[in-house]
Amino acid sequence: MRGLILFDAIRSAILALFFMVALPAFADEEMRFDKEPLLIQTAAGKVLHFTVEIAATPDQRARGLMFRRTMADDAGMIFDFDQPRRVTMWMVNTILPLDMLFADHTGTIRHIKEKAVPYSRDIIDSMVAVKYVVELNAGIVAKLGIKPGDRIVSATTTKKAK
Repeated sequence: MRGLILFDAIRSAILALFFMVALPAFADEEMRFDKEPLLIQTAAGKVLHFTVEIAATPDQRARGLMFRRTMADDAGMIFDFDQPRRVTMWMVNTILPLDMLFADHTGTIRHIKEKAVPYSRDIIDSMVAVKYVVELNAGIVAKLGIKPGDRIVSATTTKKAK
């Protein structure tokens, strides 16, 4: 009996060690995202150029930029929610501070959340119905003067409705 208890304890310890090592490795495994150019046309007449990854499936939207350690200044991610709706985001498992642009079905930016805090469980609300969210490095919105009313343009935002 004592040998069985010892065996179970050793087996449990080995399984715990496996999960302690394996789970972070799974988190580091990158999900594949297609990329596309994205423009932001400002009301002031500037055209800003980015290359964004596309999060179009539920799994891609759930993963987003989680676990990323770096991102180029001209890079980001666009989330396509298919139908306009009120959207909530959070920063759990997101290492990078981000600026979030919430845009309607026309690509018009309706709300902006600047400097979202890494790892925060606080809910970030679109405030209105949106179809797209664009995430950029924190500070880009202020640096480039992006404001509500500006417009995002990409292959994702200009595709025909299904």
